[in-house]
Amino acid sequence: MSPSHNARVPSTPFPATMEDSDEALMLRYAAGELGAFDVLYGRHELAVWRFVFRSVKVQAVADDLLQDVWFAVARNAARYEVKAKFRTWLFTLAHHRLVDHLRTARHHTSLDASDDDARRLADTLVADSGFGPVRQLQSREQAAALIAAVEQLPLEQREAFLLQAEGDLGVQEIAEATGVNFETAKSRLRYARASLRQHLKEFV
Repeated sequence: MSPSHNARVPSTPFPATMEDSDEALMLRYAAGELGAFDVLYGRHELAVWRFVFRSVKVQAVADDLLQDVWFAVARNAARYEVKAKFRTWLFTLAHHRLVDHLRTARHHTSLDASDDDARRLADTLVADSGFGPVRQLQSREQAAALIAAVEQLPLEQREAFLLQAEGDLGVQEIAEATGVNFETAKSRLRYARASLRQHLKEFV
């Protein structure tokens, strides 16, 4: 399953190299170099889509939210300042849009995911946790069990885990993106990991 590409803002070719930082690209876009948006979009589109998709579980809704997030990037470009990593700022926008959506959403469908998706989430769970065996997902049953376990997490814990797994954010960045303090973000992530390990203990 892949994201929609309808969120792209019209732009002109961008001559900069791919080595430019996210922050530099965003500043160039804010200054009028529209092609910088294409580079940022190409780098982060899929991660943002995965983050919202794993929370709303409906592809069409995730596509719409993805578009909303990137339109927010465009709307806020003139006010952008390098106070944190661009990725943190981007996922903060995604968090806010997701919260708005979930306040009114009532129905979700079950989530399907590829083995590669599950392995990526497993790699995040394994990191610094000592929970090595789940890294070797050997069947679709195990992959489905991991995805189901993520779905069952309380919203705040699931979001913290997905911000790390899909957004590649650290604890402080998760705290900034979700508007909580460091210890709260750390606690949510710790509980999420503990719950996932408990759900997956049969595969150890």
